[in-house]
Amino acid sequence: METREEAVEPGTWRQYGPSTLPKPLEAALEAFAERGYDGTSIREVAARAGLSVPGLYHHYPSKQALLVSLTTLVMRDLLDRSRQALGEAGPTPSERFDAVVESLLRYHMFRRNQAFVASTEMRSMEPDNRKAYIALRDEQQRMLDEIVRDGVASGEFGTEFPEDASRAVTTMCVAVASWYRPDGPLSPDEVVRRYLAIARCAVGAR
Repeated sequence: METREEAVEPGTWRQYGPSTLPKPLEAALEAFAERGYDGTSIREVAARAGLSVPGLYHHYPSKQALLVSLTTLVMRDLLDRSRQALGEAGPTPSERFDAVVESLLRYHMFRRNQAFVASTEMRSMEPDNRKAYIALRDEQQRMLDEIVRDGVASGEFGTEFPEDASRAVTTMCVAVASWYRPDGPLSPDEVVRRYLAIARCAVGAR
């Protein structure tokens, strides 16, 4: 029997509803964001999730497992949204660049706690877990690297240092999670407008 992939509605990568994390991961996220990984006990996560410690261990056998599950979901969501943005963008490097950068910016505004914990608590991961997380992070970076190199090759971007410029743009987008607040003076659309202008300057967009 022939199978068909479920169609994804265009533009859904821009849409953010309430978080749909499992309750234990939502509890871990809140605790890690407030107290840090090292400052959070498994008992505190269980209490926030409304579970006993044995009940929490039934699903997540350690605090490290909570961190790995949380950060893996974060990176996969970001990658899925970036791939969708790229797939819906126009064919030119400039159009693809704008789409991926906008996706990065919106994620780090609307999922700022998830993004903040994922970026800051990489230091708390065990070596093999850190390696797996870095592989996902590098996949996101390579997506932008390729676009910037294509833009330089086509003459749309004038930077002498495409890889450095690409990393600088990603770092700028990630940092948004550390300062953006929904009740702040800038709307998400205005942050995107301003930061896209800065990102284009970084790659020497014509």
